[in-house]
Amino acid sequence: MLRLDINILIGGAAGQGIETMALILEKIFLKKGFEVFTIRDYMSRVRGGHNFSQVRIGHMHFSSHRDTLDFIIAMNEESIGIHTKRLGEDGIIICEEAETGNADNGTDGRDKRLKRFPLKATASDSGNPKATGSVAIGVLLASLGIDLKHVCEVLTDVFSDGNIASQNIKAIESGFSLVKKAAGSEEEIHAAEPSGNERQAKMLINGSRAIAAGALAAGCRFYSAYPMTPSTDIMNYLASKMTDFRILVEQAEDEIAAINMAIGASYAGVRSMTGTSGGGFSLMVEGLGLAGMLELPLVIAEMQRPGPATGFPTRTEQADLKFVINASQGEFPRMVIALKDPEDAFLQTARAFNLADKYNIPVILIGDQYLADSSMSVKPFDIEGLKIERSARAIPGAIEGKTVLVDSDEHDEYCHIAEEAETRVRMSDRRLKKLDLLRQELIEPDFIGNEDFNILLVGWGSTCGPIREAIGLLNEGSQGQTQQQKHRFAALSFGDVWPLPVKLLEVCARTADIVINVEQNATGQLASLIAEQTAVRCSLGLLKYDGRPMSGQWISSRITELLGGGK
Repeated sequence: MLRLDINILIGGAAGQGIETMALILEKIFLKKGFEVFTIRDYMSRVRGGHNFSQVRIGHMHFSSHRDTLDFIIAMNEESIGIHTKRLGEDGIIICEEAETGNADNGTDGRDKRLKRFPLKATASDSGNPKATGSVAIGVLLASLGIDLKHVCEVLTDVFSDGNIASQNIKAIESGFSLVKKAAGSEEEIHAAEPSGNERQAKMLINGSRAIAAGALAAGCRFYSAYPMTPSTDIMNYLASKMTDFRILVEQAEDEIAAINMAIGASYAGVRSMTGTSGGGFSLMVEGLGLAGMLELPLVIAEMQRPGPATGFPTRTEQADLKFVINASQGEFPRMVIALKDPEDAFLQTARAFNLADKYNIPVILIGDQYLADSSMSVKPFDIEGLKIERSARAIPGAIEGKTVLVDSDEHDEYCHIAEEAETRVRMSDRRLKKLDLLRQELIEPDFIGNEDFNILLVGWGSTCGPIREAIGLLNEGSQGQTQQQKHRFAALSFGDVWPLPVKLLEVCARTADIVINVEQNATGQLASLIAEQTAVRCSLGLLKYDGRPMSGQWISSRITELLGGGK
């Protein structure tokens, strides 16, 4: 059987059910045993504009989205014009029969890839005129050769209203029949599904929910936040689990209140967390310094989006690294962990709580919209393998007759306010010595690629998956070159970014002829941090800061260009 890699785009306006269609397809494909990777591109508006989701399915595990498309479900004509240029020669566009296909890209309606179906009429005949998306899903499944075995189960799960679920099930079945009729044959359609020995129990999860799950597994019992894209889903998911996990979730009036509530809960002895994006983190900065001075454990999820100010509210970027590392006045220890994918997000969130408790410091988890909203199929998380580690500290009310003091002013070891120079130096040194201990906890970056490399890529956080795919493409592309022409590629993907682990980086940099930083920002913030902490200098930078995520394909092609065609 061929190793499938099929990329499906669903495009339309906000309000046309794009997200619901993607969710239905994800769940159907997952139950069929396929690997799934989905990205979502949406505008900051309730209706109108252009939104799309890309669902990538196949037999191998995917760590990135793919730019080239195999199928387009166009819920409006605009989607045809925007995305047809990315469609392969053998691709298919599924659209309403009334759509002409006339668009800015020159599609004239005679494009053989354009397949028109009576989606609206079929939806009406199925009992729900709004179910055009479900009709299109049926068309797609038939075109792929995927049977309808799990449709009823999935639709019943997606739609809580049984009547609506039934109408959409009928719409999918009717859409499926349209393809069989169009083919003029009643022959059985053979689905290229994974065989029994290829099927593994998988779940579908995005980065936000993986962070929330990691917090629950680590024993988090208080979460406070103010809604801010793309961090809001962390709060929403935790709120849905309040009863099951005995966690209190508080929607604060603003980010200042949110971080101070979390600090108060931590002082009271509860594992606590807050989350936001860059604009909200700006408001949290004074509270961050308070946590540093009080030496209280606190976990903060900072999910980046392009700034400054409101910026691109629903887009992705990696431009807050230096800000997060240096935020707040004065000097105090903190740890910053960049999250790579949902599985990593789960594990690192649980680890963050242990580190925060062990050293009584704030630990910041830095992600972005790409990580937060992308969903992928993963093996169930290993809950049994997690350990909750706590340090001994005084908790208010736990010791009869004793008051546990804290203060934002400089103070001595007993938290008595002090003005003496000697006390200031002693306490500052005491806090900063935690950094030396933290360095012993650091996890070196992931090494990806050819051990006999001469070109080294460095990246951090959510670029890990795209870089991993790019390294595979680049090394495959160099197979036909002579030894003199041949480049051999490897990469280091950083998760721990402050303190920065440097051992593996320094070893690899000595081997590399060229070091290239790959980042979703305009100034190369990781490269700057590396230069500050080591003698390593990046020779070239591959930077993307248009708000759209970089794919493995994009990285591969741009690296080839940077190196002069790969020669």
